[in-house]
This record gives sequence, C-alpha cells and structure tokens, in this order.
Amino acid sequence: MALTGRTALLAALGSLPVGILAPSWTGMLAVNAPLSLAILCDYALAAPVRTLRFTRSGDTSVRLGDVAQVELTITNPSSRPLRAHLRDAWPPSSWVPGTEQSASRHRLSVPAGERRRITTLLTPTRRGDRHSERVTVRSYGPLGLAARQGNHRVPWTVRVLPPFASRKHLPSRLARLRELDGRTSTLIRGQGTEFDSLRDYVPGDDTRSIDWRATARRTTVAVRTWRPERDRHILVVLDTGRTSAGRVGDVPRLDAAMDAALLLSALASRAGDRVGLLAYDRRVRAQVQGRSAGDILPAMVNAFAPLEPELIETDARGLSAAVLQNAPRGSLVVLLTSLDVTPIEEGLLPVLPQLTRRHTVLVASVADPYVEQMTAKRGSAEGVYEAAACTQAHIQRERTAEQLQRHGVTVVDATPERLAPALADAYLALKAAGRL
Repeated sequence: MALTGRTALLAALGSLPVGILAPSWTGMLAVNAPLSLAILCDYALAAPVRTLRFTRSGDTSVRLGDVAQVELTITNPSSRPLRAHLRDAWPPSSWVPGTEQSASRHRLSVPAGERRRITTLLTPTRRGDRHSERVTVRSYGPLGLAARQGNHRVPWTVRVLPPFASRKHLPSRLARLRELDGRTSTLIRGQGTEFDSLRDYVPGDDTRSIDWRATARRTTVAVRTWRPERDRHILVVLDTGRTSAGRVGDVPRLDAAMDAALLLSALASRAGDRVGLLAYDRRVRAQVQGRSAGDILPAMVNAFAPLEPELIETDARGLSAAVLQNAPRGSLVVLLTSLDVTPIEEGLLPVLPQLTRRHTVLVASVADPYVEQMTAKRGSAEGVYEAAACTQAHIQRERTAEQLQRHGVTVVDATPERLAPALADAYLALKAAGRL
C-alpha cells in the first residue's frame, strides 16, 4: 500500500495530541481509527494494477532531431474505475534534457471494462535504438488517500536514424549531374565515358571524333558524342576506429562522415551507379551491398543508425583486404577517415598501392574549424603558442594530403558543414574528367 501526501497530512493533524507517543506514521494511524478505516476503504476501492493490460503502437523509427509518437493503450478489465498516474520510462537520451518529466508522466482515468490511449512524445538526442524500459502505474482510490503501485514491461523499440542534414545540397548537385549526363554530351572519350549518339559535324569539332563508317552511310559527316558511363561501382568505406570518436564542435566525426556518405550515395544512385557500404575498424561493423537505386539510401540509413565508434586502432591491412574482396575491379573507393599523421603513415600508406592499382581511391576527412580560428590568435603569449601549435598541425595535415595525392589519391578535407557538398563535388569532377 502506498500512502499519499494527503494521507500524511491528515494523519499528522489527527494525531497531533499523541504525536509524542506515536512518532511514526504507523503509530499515528493506529491511534486515529476513523482515518485508518478511510484509508483501508480507499485502498480497497482502488483499481488493481497487476491485471491491467497494455499494448503499444506508433513510430518505430525517427530521424535525429524529429519527434516520435509512441502510443500506449491501457485496458482496465476490473470492475473498479482506474484513477492513476502513469510513467512511461525510456532511456534518458530519448528526450531533450529537462523535458523528461513532462513527456513521460501522464494522468489518466479508465472506467471499468474500458480502455484509454495515451501518447508519449520522444525527442531523441542520439542515434541508435531506444528501448522502452517499463511502465509504472499508481492507482488511487476515490478519496486519494491510498494507492496501489506496480510495474509492467511493455517492450517497444524506436530506431533513431541519422538526420541527413546535407540533403539540402542534393538538388544543386543533381542539376550539375544532368549537365554531365547526356544533356551536354562531350566529344572526348575517356575511361569513364560511354557512347551516347551521333550528330552532324559542325566547324570546330575535333576531327578525331568523326565516325567514318557512319559518314559513309550518310550524306553528311557524322561525329560521335560520349557521356559519363553509368553502372559504375562505388564502395563507401567508413573508418569506425578511434579517430572517428573525436568531436568537432557539437558533431562527432563519425556522424559528419555518415552525412557525407549519404549525400554521395543519393547522388551516385541517381547517376545510375551501384553503391555499396563497408564500415570497418578491426572487423566489419556494417555492410550494404547489392541494393537497387531506390533501396540503397534506406539501407544505409538503417545500417548507420546503431553504428558507434570503437576505441581501437583501425587495422589498415584488414581494411584493405576487405575492400579488395568487396569492390569489383575499377571501382571508386571512397574512404572516410582521419588525416592524422600516424594512422596515415603507419597504417594506410603501406597498403595504398594495393588499392590504387585496382581502383580509383578518394579519401575524405573531417577538418576542425577551430584549428583555423586558432591560427589567427594573437595578443597574448598563450594565444601565440596556441596559434603556433595549430599552424604546425595544419601544415602536417597538408603534408599528409600531399603524400596521398602523390599516390594518385583524390583528397577532400573539409569542415563538417562543408564535407558532404565537397565530397559530392569531387565525385562529379571525377565523372566530368572521365575517371569514373
């Protein structure tokens, strides 16, 4: 039996003259027979908690930053009406800090033999799966003096997906893609181009593009036009090792890399290319392959949702072996990793020739805008030292990028806000140059 605050107040007032003889609440109620009888009757009239039945419905997934609605239906099979306070408990990261009390607690009244539905609004602050913990119900009697309390397990899972904030850049990149994809055909044949059509020769066209066989069958000179090749293979490789756990501003490096990967995948799938995903540190953490253009983005979003950085050093040899095993020859391998000196020089550079011999390699990394700001600090000894340290870090980063470029690797190094569009631009540039 649970006593309410109203009961405690009445007990204290009713037993005031004998408070010295009965200092505890039990003693106070023992010397106050009318109040004790009222409490027992109130407790007896409270609807039982154990027999309540619960079912859930509502959202099973939500993008980070959006609101999910989870509905809980309470059925009261007893012959007594239910007057209750209910707490629908979820992990702390299911709500914005400070809003849990108002979002998870409900007052409800369910007549005997009927059911009611309540809605809990979740505003998750982290990616991943959020599991409901338990439902706690406190059932009050008609006088509000006593209550029954119990817990029920009502399982439900809401998957919190990446927000894909960079999708705002997709329309402009698709417009540029349409300029490359047949609408503005080129006369230059490259490794990443395929035959598009024949048209009449006009003065100024490259004579090497003349199709002499087609010209022999026509009354005019015909030239061949080419367009970026479709159905190319792109493997997005996400480094989930310790370097991906660092935060740049309010954004984890891994989350910024995911956002860039989603924009690139959406763009490449619209271009007719086949996109795959490999998340790796010392073993494969997530993998998506063989999906159609319409399914690749939802599959990647679901694969990213529970993915978290691992505080271990990435095995570069194992990563290289996994890429060679999963990427067909001539693929574009997009590696989202760090440009820190040690992981690149000791890990990636020794195995890089194995990748560049078979594939076109693009390395993308999240840069810290704070480093750029610190390089301009002056006015105090501390500021000068900080500026010197950040300048040295910036120079080392540029030197690492130059080492990768000497091996034929395209490097994209940008802040979290700029990484996704910069990676998409690099992909379009490779297509325009006929390298993809």
